[in-house]
Amino acid sequence: MTVSTSRVTGLLDAAAGDLQTHFRRCGPVPWGRPDLIGDLRAAGLTGRGGGGFPVWRKLATVARGRAPVVIANGAEGEPASHKDDTLLRRAPHLVLDGLQLAAETVRAGQAYLYTPPGPAMAAVKAALAERAARGWDAIAVSLVATPDSFLGGEESAVVAAVEGRPARPGDRFELTARSGVDGRPTLVQNVETLAQLALIARCGPSWFRERGTEREPGTMLTTLSGSVREPGVYEVPIGTPLGHVLARAGGPARPLCALLVGGYHGTWVPATALASPFSRAGLGAVGAGVVIALDTGQCGLWAAAGVANYLAQQSARQCGPCLNGLPAIADAMARLARGGTPDLPERLHRLTALVEGRGACHHPDGTARFVRSALAVFDDEVARHLRGDCVTRRTR
Repeated sequence: MTVSTSRVTGLLDAAAGDLQTHFRRCGPVPWGRPDLIGDLRAAGLTGRGGGGFPVWRKLATVARGRAPVVIANGAEGEPASHKDDTLLRRAPHLVLDGLQLAAETVRAGQAYLYTPPGPAMAAVKAALAERAARGWDAIAVSLVATPDSFLGGEESAVVAAVEGRPARPGDRFELTARSGVDGRPTLVQNVETLAQLALIARCGPSWFRERGTEREPGTMLTTLSGSVREPGVYEVPIGTPLGHVLARAGGPARPLCALLVGGYHGTWVPATALASPFSRAGLGAVGAGVVIALDTGQCGLWAAAGVANYLAQQSARQCGPCLNGLPAIADAMARLARGGTPDLPERLHRLTALVEGRGACHHPDGTARFVRSALAVFDDEVARHLRGDCVTRRTR
């Protein structure tokens, strides 16, 4: 059975909760693809978990090792993202097809799906039971529960959890693709990435490239929240103007002053950026597809200080930048939001420079990027607060 590419326009279009509907929409698993890695390279698929690394390259590295392991990463520690949960609940079979195909391609002996307890895991369990009854899968899939933490989905934390250790990031002296679970080559891919892989295996690279841009092809599941009329998860072609992305959620509920793109490790952009393409090339970073709209009645500096405090609390506290640097940054941001002293902006720039590139993982880097973008986009608000004023017209 072949899949009509005219009937499949994307992940959510192909979504099906039960195996019978999934089979009707997507057909059987396309086993035995002679060059899936080559197809993924031609398609230009990049990771949808935030890193944006070429998928074919990861698979090729893992495939060269002995006794590989594959892991579908459904950990969604980012508070503003709900796309992985949505995908696992609405299209668990598409994710599991991608996991099976990745395992076949790299000749893996073990497969895992890493996801939080709750509705998403329940949907996956039901899907696995259906697939077992039909003999749908070539390799057994073990479920591993994620902790409720921001860093639980970081690659080294995922490996630790699968090995039965606390899901905390650690120093990596070797690529996970070469040495991960029990020292074996390990493929860790976000669940959306695997679902995209499953569709490319069925419909081909040319179909995937019909959407998106030449440099960044395909679609991306995007969580829209904040001051929009219909918050939710939407699938949008990469490169869509940011204003058109917001229109998928009914448009702004009120006039906007800024948007947080890419989540808590992302960057603030001003409302004047609505014409910019929603892509790495257009905005610098899109992370795991998160857009939070901030309207003119909200104080961006207070919002940024709250996120900085959250990020400091979520650190693994295993290295100096996380243990000392992030709390110092959060404290300086809170003091600045309360009014503070004129030296605080410069102090924050010094602190972010001190933590960047020195952590055991990328958490300090993401926090530094977020804070610097807040100081740049909300520079007028910083000046107001230093005068004892605020855009909300309340003295803080």
